[in-house]
Amino acid sequence: MKRVSIGEANRTLPGDGVYRRGLSGTLGTTDVAINRYRIAPDEGFPGGLHAHPDQEEVFVVLEGEATFETWVPRGEGSGADGDVPGGADEVAVAAGEAARFAPGEFQSGRNEADSDLVALAVGAPRDGGDVRLPLPCPDCGHGDVRLDAGGEEFTFICPDCSAERVPAPCPDCGHDDLRATLSERDRPVARCWGCGAEFESAPVRD
Repeated sequence: MKRVSIGEANRTLPGDGVYRRGLSGTLGTTDVAINRYRIAPDEGFPGGLHAHPDQEEVFVVLEGEATFETWVPRGEGSGADGDVPGGADEVAVAAGEAARFAPGEFQSGRNEADSDLVALAVGAPRDGGDVRLPLPCPDCGHGDVRLDAGGEEFTFICPDCSAERVPAPCPDCGHDDLRATLSERDRPVARCWGCGAEFESAPVRD
C-alpha cells in the first residue's frame, strides 16, 4: 500500500483557471491514470471534445457541478430519420455523483456553475495515448483525426490516410487556442477561444 497527500502531487496549469494534480506518478500506479482538477467558473477540462479509443474514463465530482457534453457520429445512435449529424447530449453531474465514458465516446466537460469545480478523473489503462478529435482529415475527409502531442508541436494524424498536419492559429484573429466542441446545431467544429470563430475542419498549416 502507498498513501500520499494530494498536496504532494505535481501541480500543473493546463489552462486559465484550471489546476491539475497528477496522482498517478505520486502513487506509482501502473494500470490507472488519476488526476485531480480544480476548475474555475466558465472554464473546462483540458482537451475540448475528444475520445480515447483505448481508454475508459470516470469523472467523480467532489465539489461543485460539472457539465459534460457527448457526441456520437452518424450511424452510431443518431435519429431514426437519418438527418441528425450525430447524437448529442448534455448532462450535469453534481457533487457526490460520477460519470463514465466508454472507450471511443466523444466527450468534454466544463464548469458552468458560479463556484469552483473539484473532480477526480480516472482513466484505464493508464497510458491511453490515442486521443481522437471529431474533426475531418483535411486531406481525405475521414471523420476524425488523432492528436499527437509527443513531438515539439501538436500534430493531427489521419487514422485512414496517415496524413500528418500541424494545427494553425485562428485565421480570423491569430489566437492559437482552438478546441473541438459542438456548434449550436450539434455538429463538431473547431472553435477559437479568442474570438469565438468556428470552423468545420481545424485550420492547419500549408
